[in-house]
Amino acid sequence: MLLALFQWAAEDVRTFNVFSYITLRTMLAALTALCISFLIGPAMIRSLTAHKVGQSVRSDGPQSHLTKAGTPTMGGALILMSVMITTLLWADLSNGYIWLVLLTTLGFGAIGWVDDYRKVVQHNSKGLSASAKFLWQSIIALLVALYLAMTAELPQNTDMIVPFFKEIVIPLGPFLFVALTYLVIVGSSNAVNLTDGLDGLAIMPTVMISGALAIFAYVAGHAIFAKYLGIPHIPSAGELAIFCGALAGAGLAFLWFNANPAEVFMGDVGALALGAALGVVTVIVRQEIVLVIMGGVFVVEALSVMIQVASFKLFGRRVFRMAPLHHHYELKGWKENQVVVRFWIITIILVLIGLSTLKLR
Repeated sequence: MLLALFQWAAEDVRTFNVFSYITLRTMLAALTALCISFLIGPAMIRSLTAHKVGQSVRSDGPQSHLTKAGTPTMGGALILMSVMITTLLWADLSNGYIWLVLLTTLGFGAIGWVDDYRKVVQHNSKGLSASAKFLWQSIIALLVALYLAMTAELPQNTDMIVPFFKEIVIPLGPFLFVALTYLVIVGSSNAVNLTDGLDGLAIMPTVMISGALAIFAYVAGHAIFAKYLGIPHIPSAGELAIFCGALAGAGLAFLWFNANPAEVFMGDVGALALGAALGVVTVIVRQEIVLVIMGGVFVVEALSVMIQVASFKLFGRRVFRMAPLHHHYELKGWKENQVVVRFWIITIILVLIGLSTLKLR
């Protein structure tokens, strides 16, 4: 919206041309989302508290978590609202990738909202059944994958690149591309959701990865930079930097309220949506393997659950004291803040490794 306004104004006042730069709009998007979240956040938390939208806590988990019972949840709606408003304000709304990412984020957010609503408002402990949740996630992810496959005009839109190797490109073809896209979006969504179990644990890695993806999107959308760095040039992908900037800004503001002791929890409405958003941006800019590197904490958290379930069903034994992995370390004696900050530090290292793939080839 604002971009169109400034482009119109630039016809008479050339100064307004500065707003055509993606880098400036990305920074402004981050600041705008940050301000919106700070302004709306307190009122939203009061509203959730007044309506008794409180989090339930597992009785078999760490005893320190029992004090968290009743803390308002579904706070991820604050992030989604800030990101949507900001992206609509600063992004080029004629860009198809922007709408694809927004609709995917909203779709997964809706799935999480229904699950949260049934659990905390209707007091249905099962919420949205696992099969129903997986079905709707699969439908949205497949629609996104099919759309990207059908609209791909260049080989680089679907080829897989291998980090650190300049000449290695794996042609996927339509079928493998759809399958990979589906796995990345659904896997990323559920991995973030599984990680969201401690105050601030999931949101800060999301912010850091969003910032890194903003750089990847900008470079991929810039023909000269993409050629120089040896990565696929994806026309129009640069505009996704505005979305990533908004996500990072909104996430930082949410951390203000979600830091220990948390005033509000993200809930599935936020975790599922943010994970899917990271996944679809990654697919568009062709950095699936880099996402696995940067999101290593998310990957390990998800794997810990899979290993725990498989081990218990096959051998009747647990590998970890409790899954996901962050609870395992809590039960080993780590304080909650120790687990969170150490996982943040690991994510910083992994994000830096991911960013290094831009040049180390």
